[in-house]
Amino acid sequence: MLLSRSARFTAVATAAASFFAIAASSAPAPGAAGIGDTYFPRLGNGGFDARHYDLGLAYDPDTDRLDGRTTITARATQNLSSFDLDLQKLEVTRVEVDGRRAQFTRDGDEIRVTPSGTLRKGRTFEVTVTYGGIPEPLNGPIVFGSDYGWMKTADGVFVACEPNAASTWFPSSDHPSDKATYDIRIKAPKGLTAVSNGRLVSAYDKGASTYTHWRESKPMATYLATATIGTFDVKTGTTPGGTPIYVAIDPVLTNGNSVDVYGVTAAATDYWSQVFGPYPFEETGAIVDDMPQAGFSLEVQSKPVYSAVRNETTIVHELAHQWFGDSVSVAHWKDIWLNEGFATYAQWLWAEHQGTRSAHDSFLAGYDSRPGTSSFWQTVVGDPQRDTMFASAVYQRGAMTLQMLRERIGDTAFFRLLPTWTKLHRYGNADTDDFIRLAEKISGQQLDDLFQTWLFTTGKPSL
Repeated sequence: MLLSRSARFTAVATAAASFFAIAASSAPAPGAAGIGDTYFPRLGNGGFDARHYDLGLAYDPDTDRLDGRTTITARATQNLSSFDLDLQKLEVTRVEVDGRRAQFTRDGDEIRVTPSGTLRKGRTFEVTVTYGGIPEPLNGPIVFGSDYGWMKTADGVFVACEPNAASTWFPSSDHPSDKATYDIRIKAPKGLTAVSNGRLVSAYDKGASTYTHWRESKPMATYLATATIGTFDVKTGTTPGGTPIYVAIDPVLTNGNSVDVYGVTAAATDYWSQVFGPYPFEETGAIVDDMPQAGFSLEVQSKPVYSAVRNETTIVHELAHQWFGDSVSVAHWKDIWLNEGFATYAQWLWAEHQGTRSAHDSFLAGYDSRPGTSSFWQTVVGDPQRDTMFASAVYQRGAMTLQMLRERIGDTAFFRLLPTWTKLHRYGNADTDDFIRLAEKISGQQLDDLFQTWLFTTGKPSL
């Protein structure tokens, strides 16, 4: 069949338009400066997916100076003319892409890197950043009014970075949605111990320095990385269930903690493995440092860091995070209740396991102790806002939501839901809608009313 002249013209014009549209869509363009998280719009970076970090760090506690050389292996998710990295305050002296020197500029906490040529979509590339300076901890209302990030101690440094302080000590795509594996190599003065994520690959002394290499082989969010350095008493072994364990405690606190950190860590790791599914990492443990300025502990992947340990429930809370927060990480920070509500509910499950109080009674204790006029009931747990993302309601009302869910769908469905959730999203990211859909699928019930009431409605719910 032959086309008329006008039809042929239309066909040619349509094909040309399609060609230019495709060409325009594949033209090299800068990666976005952030992923657009509503709480931290400029954290994370667009245009690439970080796959692996190789951190080379040298730290001098006397001067508090950190010198670093970080290599990030990444995969381009678009045709990139340039891309950004997050790095706060520290001075960058050199950037290379695939071994070739690259141009870079700085806009506050954003480092824009321009490689010598286009990075085509799907290509794996390496960017190496050489940098240094004195890392500055962050502060403000977000983390209980405490400093957080890279915090100097009497003999070293305590590193706990949730939610946005990993980029105070290494260049990164600093958002939990961009997880990667890690090699962390630390040079510190001889006599100090450097503890990080995953398994210890090597440790040796050379001259006046100690060189330590840690490897985290499972995907990890940036805020869960640590390079805590100090004088520690170290105990290693395996839990009764067979998981390797590494516990480092500042000698100042060895006899000062009111709990057997090693014993409870081992017991809780094994128990949560029964309730939540197999332990997701190669090693469990703890880093306990004398850091009174930090009024918190953090679920650092594989080895939670504690600014002293105040009670057993602190340990069971942080270890529950290895499943809820570390292995299954939030897609956006507004879903933080998926971390803190679950870890708080784990404390209630631990008390139930120990025979001291049922989760139902723990729920009632929290519910009955807060009158309807309390500000506690005014937090929207499912989207608590940046400066109140760690408000007590996110923890407690998040746990209350889970107890209400348990009582609605029954124990059989509830305790099938938890390990299914951790298996389905293992080493990945998820959000509240994902959890609601799974809860409805497993229970066979419509649950919108429950989650709307407990997560998204202000005021004290009636029982």
